[in-house]
Amino acid sequence: MLDKEGYRPNVGIILTNSKKQVFWGKRIREHSWQFPQGGIKHGESPEQAMFRELHEEVGLLPEHVEIIGRTRNWLRYTVPDHWIRREWRGSYKGQKQIWFLLKLVGRDCDVSLRATDHPEFDAWRWNEYWVPLENVIEFKRDVYRQALGELAKLLFSRNDPRRQPKGELWEVVKKPEESGQKPEQQTSG
Repeated sequence: MLDKEGYRPNVGIILTNSKKQVFWGKRIREHSWQFPQGGIKHGESPEQAMFRELHEEVGLLPEHVEIIGRTRNWLRYTVPDHWIRREWRGSYKGQKQIWFLLKLVGRDCDVSLRATDHPEFDAWRWNEYWVPLENVIEFKRDVYRQALGELAKLLFSRNDPRRQPKGELWEVVKKPEESGQKPEQQTSG
């Protein structure tokens, strides 16, 4: 199911624990880490898709989590041509996502990467909130930056230093209007 521009509706999930760390899953048989995410099926709401994907990829049920919030709008990323299946080229461009911020109210042992017959991840870990921004595949990086940035305001108090990322990568991808600088003053580090 693609929209008229070639983007597949999708949900992304940022799952946090009591320390405000985020769940990070390793794609099965790859050395690639990401947040849980997945397509929205015809007739599903984004919230229904999120709960389905949460169970399929992480093994958690609605009673294991609390919804803290979600992004206001769709966030899009374009997939490079060499990552697109040959039969989809020309029609498929990438994903448009609604991101959900969840808090685990269950226990770590409730996570089950083998809850379904088609696991997505073969390992997982908790990371500091902004670490995924530095480690996600490049073409997803801007969407991760947007989702983490918008949802951090719901997780961290105004004075919590974790509310804003630190480091070179953030400076490179931060937009001039977010830094308070005029574009000609922006530096990359």
